[in-house]
Amino acid sequence: MEANQTINGAAVNLTLVTPEKAIKLAANDFFRHHFAKNGQGLTVFKEMLAGCGAGMCQVIVTTPMEMLKIQLQDAGRLAAQQQKPVMTSPSKLVATNPLLSRSYNSGTVAAMAPPRAVSATQIARELLRTQGIQGLYKGLGATLMRDVPFSVVYFPLFANLNRLGQPSAEQSSPFYWAFLSGCAAGSAAAMVVNPCDVVKTRLQSLNKGSAEETYSGVVDCVSKILHKEGPSAFLKGAGCRALVIAPLFGIAQVMYFLGVGEYILDNSPLSILSP
Repeated sequence: MEANQTINGAAVNLTLVTPEKAIKLAANDFFRHHFAKNGQGLTVFKEMLAGCGAGMCQVIVTTPMEMLKIQLQDAGRLAAQQQKPVMTSPSKLVATNPLLSRSYNSGTVAAMAPPRAVSATQIARELLRTQGIQGLYKGLGATLMRDVPFSVVYFPLFANLNRLGQPSAEQSSPFYWAFLSGCAAGSAAAMVVNPCDVVKTRLQSLNKGSAEETYSGVVDCVSKILHKEGPSAFLKGAGCRALVIAPLFGIAQVMYFLGVGEYILDNSPLSILSP
């Protein structure tokens, strides 16, 4: 059951990560071109502004993608917990998650019925039915709080690292240098914004276990984490996140710099429809 939810979470990422990265990279190029005047190079500050604009654009896709991924991961985690018999008295039984089923016998051991698997489509439909489009964009502020600083750090760092590999001002860097620059900049940015990612994940988690904390907003979440778990809680998963982000952005930058997207579009059947 938990493996199925993990696979579903991966499917959400595979489906939406391509448009998310395309929006991020294209928006950054758009803003960099807009800020570049008379062919002059960009200052670091303008590179950061371009990254900020790219981060604000990408949340259109990132927020619902993260929302669905987290709900699927939560469903798998809670399903695994509910499949374990729990010793409890009948007077202390707690309410169950609506997506998962539970039955109890008359004794002190809770007998768990197998939970029903849920898909990203089912979760999206339920959120749209009960909360409307804003249900998919729950945690938008926290996502902006993570993605905007990430892009502010990532794009200037990548541009400057990639520039070091250019043989001359007129030539672009080799593809392997673009890959390494993307890996280095991505892992560094991921480490910097990891506290924001922890807060965003906590806020977007709708299915809470009986002993898990609930949060009313960003300030409440930060306050409770600091008070109950300490500052080190904001670095949880930082290493794993950096390991995932590094090759992801390295590959994305190589594909972008090699013009793979443009090649596919130019040779697709739809290209004959363009004037």
